[in-house]
Amino acid sequence: MAKILLVANLNCDRVLHLDKPIQLGGRFHYQDGHKRLGGGGANTGIGLAFAHHQVSLVSEVGQDPLGDWLINEATDKGIDCTFVKRRTEPTQDLMLLITPEGERTIIRPHRPTLELGIPHCWEYWDALYLNTSAQGATSWSKTALSKTLVVAQLGKDNRERPCHVLISSEADMLDRSHLNGWEFGLKIAGESLQYFIVTNGEHGATLYTSEQQITVSVRKTAVVDSTGAGDAYAAGLIHGLVTRMTITEAMKEAAQWASCAVTSASSIPDMNLKRYLSLVK
Repeated sequence: MAKILLVANLNCDRVLHLDKPIQLGGRFHYQDGHKRLGGGGANTGIGLAFAHHQVSLVSEVGQDPLGDWLINEATDKGIDCTFVKRRTEPTQDLMLLITPEGERTIIRPHRPTLELGIPHCWEYWDALYLNTSAQGATSWSKTALSKTLVVAQLGKDNRERPCHVLISSEADMLDRSHLNGWEFGLKIAGESLQYFIVTNGEHGATLYTSEQQITVSVRKTAVVDSTGAGDAYAAGLIHGLVTRMTITEAMKEAAQWASCAVTSASSIPDMNLKRYLSLVK
C-alpha cells in the first residue's frame, strides 16, 4: 500500500444524455442523469483506493450542502478529505453532455483558483499527483521532486509543471508547439522529467524519453461513457509505478483501468475496475 497525495478537482457532475451528436446550432433532447460524484480528484482517487492505497485529496468546495455531499461521498469511497478546503462561495454543478456514442462535452462554472499553502513533508508520501492550475502547484512539485514520485497532467496552458512523469492526451497536444514530443515535455516539466506519455484513446499511448519514442497499444473497447478515462489512466499508471512496474508495464496497466472507465456509465470507477483488480491479485 502506497501513500498518495492528489491535488485535483472534486466536482458534482450534472449529467445530460443527449439524443444525438452535438452540432453547432442544433436542437437536442436529453435525459437527466441527475448528479454524480466526479472531478479528477474522485476519478483518480477512488480507483487508487480500490487498489488499497492510502489516498488523500487536496481540493476545494463550498461551505454549503452540496459541498458537504461531495466530501461525504468521496470519504465513503475511501478518499481522505482532511485537506479539502471550504470556500465561502457556493459549490456549483459541472455540466456533462453525453452523446449516444459515449463522447462527452464539459461545461464548467467559473470558480476561484485554489491557493495551496505550505508544502507537505514529502518524505511521508510515496507519490504526488498534480491535476490542477492551483496557485503554488509549481512550488509544491519542486520541493517534492527529490523526496517522492511526482506525476502531473499537462495543463490547458504551457505553464511550468515540474515532475518525473508528465501525462497528456493527443487532443490536448493539438497546436501546442513545433517541438518534438520529448523536447516539449522537457520545456514543461524540466530536467527532472523521466517520461512523457501522450494518450490517444483506442490508438494507445506514446511514450517519450530522452532515448526513445514507443507506442503502447491497447485493446479496443466499446465506449459507454468516456468521462474520467484520462483520470483512470493516470490512476492506473501511478498504481503501476508505486508497485514497481516498469514504465511500459505501468502504461499497459493504465490502459486496463481506462478501459474499465469507458465501459462504465459513470464518471468515477465502479465494479468494472473492482472486478479487474480482483482478477489480477
